[in-house]
Amino acid sequence: MSEPRILLTGGSGKLGRELRALLPEIVAPPHAELDITRPETIAAALERYRPEVVVHAAAYTDVAGAERERELCWRTNVDGTRHLVRALLGTDVLLVYLSTDYVFEGTRGMYREDDTPGPTRNYYALTKLVAESIVRLMPRHLAIRSSFRPRQWPYPVAFTDVYTSQDYIDVIAPDIALAITRCREIPYDTLHIATERKTSFELARRRNSEVRPGSKREAAVELPDDISLDISRWRQLKEEWGIKQDT
Repeated sequence: MSEPRILLTGGSGKLGRELRALLPEIVAPPHAELDITRPETIAAALERYRPEVVVHAAAYTDVAGAERERELCWRTNVDGTRHLVRALLGTDVLLVYLSTDYVFEGTRGMYREDDTPGPTRNYYALTKLVAESIVRLMPRHLAIRSSFRPRQWPYPVAFTDVYTSQDYIDVIAPDIALAITRCREIPYDTLHIATERKTSFELARRRNSEVRPGSKREAAVELPDDISLDISRWRQLKEEWGIKQDT
């Protein structure tokens, strides 16, 4: 199977920069050329690059900030996704959408792809769940639910009462890049890409031994108790592809 022509939104974001480094063949127009809140720029980019796959990574991702800037968050995550889907409907393009573990309530953890999402715990999560629902209007789509942190833990405190399967971006991005390159072989419309279940504090301590333990009660926004994802489907796919995995 030949390599598809891939167009990336959000190429200047944290994940976008990682994906561009891992997939140098990907086309990632700058924000001035492709702004998902401006439908005319989407139409122009699709006409210019004629992609076979569109990877939609552009998003408002500041969870706490979303509570203060609800209009901006909605305009980017929901309206922007709506503009993109509207432009792609009627084409044969495969849309790969970067979603989040926050679409789940986060009361029990180890969520599978076919578990019912919601109710959401904060405004950012709401916008991502609505956007994911819009993406499902596309006949050909793949929603990748994932979660990542910068390469270094950015805060002095990490919570011991929040369980997650997120990891650092340099750990997660290669798997997302792999899924993108093989997206036409993936027989699902939803895929969880993450690592093992642990507390946010345990994750933080892997790269910053000075991080202090704290509680989510200190957070400026409501957070889930356990937002970990079941990644059995992803591990099975990599096994079928003959890709060595950590035990």
